[in-house]
Amino acid sequence: MFFNKKSPSKSTEVDLTRVPKHIAIIMDGNGRWAKSKGLPRVAGHQQGMEVVKKITIAASDLNVKVLTLYAFSTENWKRPAKEVGFLMKLPTRFFDTFVPDLIKNNVKVSVMGYIDQLPLETQKAVEQAVEQTKNNTGMILNFALNYGGRAEIVTGMQNLAQQIQTGALQPEQIDEQRISDVLMTASLNSYRDPELLIRTSGEQRISNFLLWQLAYSEMVFLDQHWPDLDAEDLKQAIVIYQNRDRRFGGIKEDKK
Repeated sequence: MFFNKKSPSKSTEVDLTRVPKHIAIIMDGNGRWAKSKGLPRVAGHQQGMEVVKKITIAASDLNVKVLTLYAFSTENWKRPAKEVGFLMKLPTRFFDTFVPDLIKNNVKVSVMGYIDQLPLETQKAVEQAVEQTKNNTGMILNFALNYGGRAEIVTGMQNLAQQIQTGALQPEQIDEQRISDVLMTASLNSYRDPELLIRTSGEQRISNFLLWQLAYSEMVFLDQHWPDLDAEDLKQAIVIYQNRDRRFGGIKEDKK
């Protein structure tokens, strides 16, 4: 489902009692935004970083418990080396300027993905942000960094196989809960599975993101490129979510 940012009928009256606890976002369109303005792709990533700050505060103000952002995928290494290099430096720039605001707003940073494969400078920036915000008790800002859904599942299955090999687990004991427990969202506890997935820039696919966790998530696809997103757009996506009838495979009987 799409909506146009400039639509006069755009409503942002969010029911604060039904805000999704976990929102995941595929931040798409940085490069296209830059191209439309005659700018290099990296300019789009720079502006996108500023939007992350705005959307983080907006989500926290709405009492969202977890905001997961798809920052860099395992497939993004295929991009031009110059662009990848710029993206690897963004966490340092982002956290250097934003950690004080995160602390002020009681936001805790979490990161999932194959962090050990990132440049040491990037690893250090991520680790410092996690350490500096570890005592915050508000919303969790969860970055998927060097993350891929299929790779995550493969790693999880290897974990279970090792448990079976050591005798700590029997094959018949494997169920959905045990699989969830070996995935990278396990630390999010009851908020592991997003209730709402938002993707910007008009694309309608999940691009190897949270393949297990999105099983029953509501999906909202926005026309705007990520650098154009604002707090009102986030609210509108939540309104769309709140107007959905979530049945989880069942049927809701009409009450008469």
